[in-house]
Amino acid sequence: MDPALIEVRNLCYTYEDGTRALDGIDFTLRAGETVALLGANGSGKTTFVLHLNGLLVSGNSVSVCGLTVAKDTVAKVRRTVGVVFQDSDEQLFMPTVLDDVAFGPLNLLGNSADAVAAARQALSLVGMAGHEQKAPYHLSAGEKRRVAIAGVLAMSPRILVFDEPTTFLDPPGQRELLGILRTLPQAKVIVTHDVQFARAIATRAAFFQKGRIVAEGGVDDVVAQFNWRAE
Repeated sequence: MDPALIEVRNLCYTYEDGTRALDGIDFTLRAGETVALLGANGSGKTTFVLHLNGLLVSGNSVSVCGLTVAKDTVAKVRRTVGVVFQDSDEQLFMPTVLDDVAFGPLNLLGNSADAVAAARQALSLVGMAGHEQKAPYHLSAGEKRRVAIAGVLAMSPRILVFDEPTTFLDPPGQRELLGILRTLPQAKVIVTHDVQFARAIATRAAFFQKGRIVAEGGVDDVVAQFNWRAE
């Protein structure tokens, strides 16, 4: 069996207001997997994925490619785990598409030529070549999502995390997104309420309930077990 890319053991997290968001999570992600995280709003899914690249840190419960996620390892972890947020506008803030996608590699590599090359390659992967000089706020929701993904891909992560990637997308945009994700070789963790999308992309699912993973398995099996119909 391939070694784990992500290993989570007994992960707990309580917010400052006393809300127990995670209550003993165990989870493993291996190369080639795409795991859909299902469950109701407030069940802990987003809090969980924020721990996967150190946006939240709780003890020594999470390791990424053998590296424990901690305050002194966050920079390396974030180069390994790329997160695409639910709202693309949270990730797009530069004057042009090329500037946005090159921002991460420029800060990492310190070489503008290399950063631009990485950005152009990433834009090509998501079908956005030729849009480099457009302003992000002029793009459609689907185009913004693709540029946000390109900004993550330009950093060459080994693992991709998506939080509700179909939000704001119409059916054609969802199909385009699905096609892109299927071409990407990275292991993926996808938070979603869209059962059809999960069926189309995920190799397995984990169901969250009150801060715990209460079931794991094939998407159809997990959906049937909980009669899950949220979309």
